[in-house]
Amino acid sequence: MVVDLHTHTTASDGGLSPVDLIARAKARGVELLSITDHDTVGAYADLPVEATDGIAIVPGIELSCTWSGVNIHVLGLGIDLSQANLIKELETQRLRRGQRAEVIAQKLEKLGIKGVFEGASRLAKGRAIGRPDFAKYMVEAGYVSSMNAAFDKYLGSGKVGDVKAVWPEMSEVVAWITEAGGVAVVAHPTQYKMTNAKLRRMLDAFKAAGGQGLEISNGKPPLVELRYLRQLCKEYGFEASMGSDFHNPTTWLDVGCNMSNLGDCQPVWQRWSN
Repeated sequence: MVVDLHTHTTASDGGLSPVDLIARAKARGVELLSITDHDTVGAYADLPVEATDGIAIVPGIELSCTWSGVNIHVLGLGIDLSQANLIKELETQRLRRGQRAEVIAQKLEKLGIKGVFEGASRLAKGRAIGRPDFAKYMVEAGYVSSMNAAFDKYLGSGKVGDVKAVWPEMSEVVAWITEAGGVAVVAHPTQYKMTNAKLRRMLDAFKAAGGQGLEISNGKPPLVELRYLRQLCKEYGFEASMGSDFHNPTTWLDVGCNMSNLGDCQPVWQRWSN
């Protein structure tokens, strides 16, 4: 079975609509797919039944949170999209993203980038504004030559537009996911630039909070990273997840995972593949 349990659409910062992403996944042989947009489940609203013919969909989300001052992303897989507390908390997340966008815009305006909030809002088309929307506007308005240039100069890590939102604690978002009947999975665990000791402390806290999964393969990981995450997965008794982290067809790894990356770990997708 070919799976992909970490993908994004235009409901957050992806380049394809939910229908187009699902079509692309089917064309690439994916049999089990989760759309995990950032802090929103908008991709699942009004999704045509016929769009999902021939593919199993696991309702999902990628939630932003913090642990010990580090911004962590946790996937919620198999969630109940109508669970009342989850809906309430996602509205709070949307407001947090909006507040962050206003601060980013103010900082960019001070640097002479005019109309940036209005431009990013137009490009976001009603969803929460993200840094890619600011980048797209700056390209459109001629302030930078490319999306990469926007991040390199203004929006990337440590730059003026790298504004940290006040995200909830990791234990809180794990509780939201669990209460919604889902499985909490640490997304791309090696991307947080932690030492091995700190990563293990984070995983200890994640497991204590009720977390059950670890994303051992995000995109195309180096073999040494893959072996390390497999080891952690087994050591902590986590179920293994894998995803492409797909955002768009031109600048990201395509949909679908190399299933041999699982190794001898216990796959989280067994929950939904029977």
